[in-house]
Amino acid sequence: MMKNKVQTLLILLLVILTSCKENNLITKNKKPNIILLFSDDQSFKDVHALGNNEVITPTMDKLVDQGVTMTHAYNMGGWNGAVCVASRHMFISGRSIWRAQQISKRYAKSEDLDKTWPMLMQSAGYDTYMTGKWHVNANAHKIFNHVGHVLRGMPHDTPEGYNRPRSKTDTIWQPWEKKFGGYWEGGKHWSELVKEDAISFIDSAAQKEKPFFMYIAFNAPHDPRQSPKKYVDMYHPDQIAVPKSFIPENPYNEIMDAGRKLRDERLAPFPRTEYSIKVNKQEYYALTTHLDDQIKEIMKSVEKNGLKENTYIFFTSDHGLAIGEHGLMGKQNMYDHSMRVPLMVIGPNIPKGKKIDADIYLQDIMATVLELAGVQKPEYIEFNSFMDLIKGNKKTSNYASIYGTYKEKSQRMIRKDNFKLILYPKGNKLLLFDLNNDPNELNDLSSNPEYKQKIKSLFTALISKQKEMGDDLIIDPLDYNL
Repeated sequence: MMKNKVQTLLILLLVILTSCKENNLITKNKKPNIILLFSDDQSFKDVHALGNNEVITPTMDKLVDQGVTMTHAYNMGGWNGAVCVASRHMFISGRSIWRAQQISKRYAKSEDLDKTWPMLMQSAGYDTYMTGKWHVNANAHKIFNHVGHVLRGMPHDTPEGYNRPRSKTDTIWQPWEKKFGGYWEGGKHWSELVKEDAISFIDSAAQKEKPFFMYIAFNAPHDPRQSPKKYVDMYHPDQIAVPKSFIPENPYNEIMDAGRKLRDERLAPFPRTEYSIKVNKQEYYALTTHLDDQIKEIMKSVEKNGLKENTYIFFTSDHGLAIGEHGLMGKQNMYDHSMRVPLMVIGPNIPKGKKIDADIYLQDIMATVLELAGVQKPEYIEFNSFMDLIKGNKKTSNYASIYGTYKEKSQRMIRKDNFKLILYPKGNKLLLFDLNNDPNELNDLSSNPEYKQKIKSLFTALISKQKEMGDDLIIDPLDYNL
């Protein structure tokens, strides 16, 4: 009798050990899940753990602590005022800006959809999901297996949200007032709606063997900057600093096409006042903290479902934002605050607390994800994986320089060797900044004769970069006295 019991126990133990071994093998061999968390209008300066002591972002800070931060991630710019349109088309297509503009027209006709990022993931056996802000010409339902809410480029705004506040008594607009619609349209804050969509899919996907790819795109902290009152109350204008680069109005507004008529720029009064910038930052921070709490719930869902060990999570934004820097409010400029974004990644074998300062494009996430998913990168993908940088196999950037543009004829930029050259072709004006010694881009060196050769070399590099990017704008050095 005892012998039979022992034999039964041994058999049971063998079954358990074999099962564990098989499960471990399945986990090891299964392709990783990929989650992209995508914010809107969030500058690299607006994460607490990355140097901003004013903003409260514990979940984003946790991503910094538990993973790798690419500290110099850039968007190339935009072909129109809605810079996010270009950024997102580059993300989905893998093309640089001017070629992405052309492919966007094909997407509108439902052409070339098989070459989009989610379709490439499907070819590798991934279940694909999207919810939130889209702003891409392709029909989301045609390129993702599952779709939650497809939200417009920005929540509907109201006239009360502009040209404010003009004084401390100007309190008509309040971020928590649901009567203004915007993020409150439909009865539930859009960030909460996207979070609930994402958690629902994670709960479902956790029950399946198939790996998944999630594109979770929040509108926050894009204006109108609305959030529940408790988040607004976490900040007070008197405790918010005015940016170091604050000026009442940018002297190049008109020739940079970022003047008084641009929608983003009309959010605050002209000329800018310190108080109006502090209030706009208060609401921006509040919406960012509210977003941070939604991301926290998504992260909890990943852990609760036992997916953490085999899931890579990327966080970034489509571009940055000025909010008072250089006299600007929007993102239609070539300054770092508007082109540079936070970018963090956590997941299996990703070092913790590591920061990498090599220049990259935020759209490099696409190529990185394809590598993690075991997808051979097609030749038409112009961006590069940064996994070699993360692993330490490579120390320098995949790019000799970073290119920036706004509209066909309005602005051009090149960042190379820690210098930045900005051109305003409509006014034949150029600016030069030494980014090592002047990270806030306060001291224009273009009129300093000591830097004439540096300007010439950057100008030549920009012309070469234009050819590489398919940029048709002709810039003549003689127009800039070079």
